[in-house]
Amino acid sequence: MVDLERIKAETVAYFRALDEAAIQRHHFRHPDEEGGLWYIEAVPDRGELVVIKQAELTSAGQLHRYSWEHLEDEHGFLTDQAVDPEEDPLEAISAEEFLRVWTR
Repeated sequence: MVDLERIKAETVAYFRALDEAAIQRHHFRHPDEEGGLWYIEAVPDRGELVVIKQAELTSAGQLHRYSWEHLEDEHGFLTDQAVDPEEDPLEAISAEEFLRVWTR
């Protein structure tokens, strides 16, 4: 049987370590099909850009935030997929714009 608590603890530890050790951070946003906006903070790890924080600002104005401190809830979860700005429909944004939404 899979130990879900152990897996969750390892996942939290991985994302927390990336967040706390990050020297370089990248910030993006992209619209979703429902009219909302996704804001992403990603850091390099093993040749990929790993998402460590993401915020969804819905078209109704609701904000859902995900990070190592809050991996998932009934609305969504922190993606486990790396992002590729060359292939994914992402718009680079400033750290200030990301933080403005993240801390809202």
